[in-house]
Amino acid sequence: MTNNYLTGPRPRLFGHRGSAATHPENTLPAFAAALEAGVPYLELDVHATADGEVVVLHDDTLLRTCGVDRAVSHLALRELKQYDAGFTFTPDGGGSFPFRERGITVPTLAEVLEAFPQALFNIEIKQEAPGIEGRTLDILAATGRSESVLLAAEQDLIMARLRPRCGAIPTSFSFQELVAFFTWLGTQDPPDYRPPARVLQIPEVWQGRTLVTEEMLAATRHLGLEVHVWTVNAAADMRRLLTMGVDGLMSDDPALLVRMAAQSGPDENKP
Repeated sequence: MTNNYLTGPRPRLFGHRGSAATHPENTLPAFAAALEAGVPYLELDVHATADGEVVVLHDDTLLRTCGVDRAVSHLALRELKQYDAGFTFTPDGGGSFPFRERGITVPTLAEVLEAFPQALFNIEIKQEAPGIEGRTLDILAATGRSESVLLAAEQDLIMARLRPRCGAIPTSFSFQELVAFFTWLGTQDPPDYRPPARVLQIPEVWQGRTLVTEEMLAATRHLGLEVHVWTVNAAADMRRLLTMGVDGLMSDDPALLVRMAAQSGPDENKP
């Protein structure tokens, strides 16, 4: 099996949870809007229901997105589908809720993969226990999408279980792997450092420390790594990071991201 996620031109442009600035995040309408805006990559997160169905949701409860304080892992898929995934979305600070009662539900991973055959997917596995790595890989295989994804996990235990089973599917760095990389960057020790994955997906600044620097980008190029920065929603930040030469940007506003990337022009050094 080959994988197409890291082929094609850079910078790689991602709709973070779809078009989360304009639509309820991690829903079919949000993903459709992101693709319509012109980004080729969709970023999403997965958990599992009580009956083992892998669903697309960032949090482990429905409170923030559906307004109901229920844990995903305590609900069967049939129950989960009864809740309104557009309930809390408001574009104007609570003045209006334009997506309420429009039949928008939390989608399953299979539904998203099948709905958008043209998309490339960045899938972060959020649930640590019980593990859902095997089920996620099975869904990718069953939908024929193993060739168009990257799998991510911040939690080290999830990544330790996942990566040996991935085959040709690329992965990003987990948290402690990022700590090890930045420790090496500051010390160059060990001198024969070997990265555990293909991609660093990081914020520009974390806990007051600027992670994305010219030195860091030079080191990742030397190691053959890509750097994808999240979550970038301001035009000035997009423009600056693209000028620095990052390999990808994730944004809640993919339409703005596409416009800024077009203004920045193609990077001739990045096939």
